[in-house]
Amino acid sequence: MPHPSLPFRLIAACTLLLGSTLAHAQYSWIGANGVRQFSDRPPPPGTPPHKILKAPGRAAPAPAPVPVPEPAPQAAPVAKPAPSLAQREADYRKRVAAREEQEQKEAAEARRQRDLAEHCDAAREMRAQLDSGIRVAKFDAKGERSFVSDEERAAQLARVDRALAACR
Repeated sequence: MPHPSLPFRLIAACTLLLGSTLAHAQYSWIGANGVRQFSDRPPPPGTPPHKILKAPGRAAPAPAPVPVPEPAPQAAPVAKPAPSLAQREADYRKRVAAREEQEQKEAAEARRQRDLAEHCDAAREMRAQLDSGIRVAKFDAKGERSFVSDEERAAQLARVDRALAACR
């Protein structure tokens, strides 16, 4: 008499055999960066169907035909030869010289802006002194002190205003 667990074992073995084919389900596709990807999960949703190389339940695609390049016509323009080492060195030196010249221009502009800011600050300070109403003294070539008259103060205010007009 056959053993009662024999049919059960046979059914279990068939189930495991069928389940193992599903466990080996592999997907293969070409990723966005051009690298072949392998996974047991399907490719990302945005993957075009022609980039999916292998999927469970789908036959592998036939290899794509290799395009045959057409012969080039005889009158095709000649490709430009690669530059020689001396030409590359000359180009490099030109780029370095241009970069240095640009840096010098930028430094000169920065100095000019800084000098203008200092000049404007001095003009604003002079304007504040002249507007304050206090007596302004000046010293002559001999070192003697004298005070600025109202006419001289008005002339200085006019010069300061012209200087401040360039600052705005």
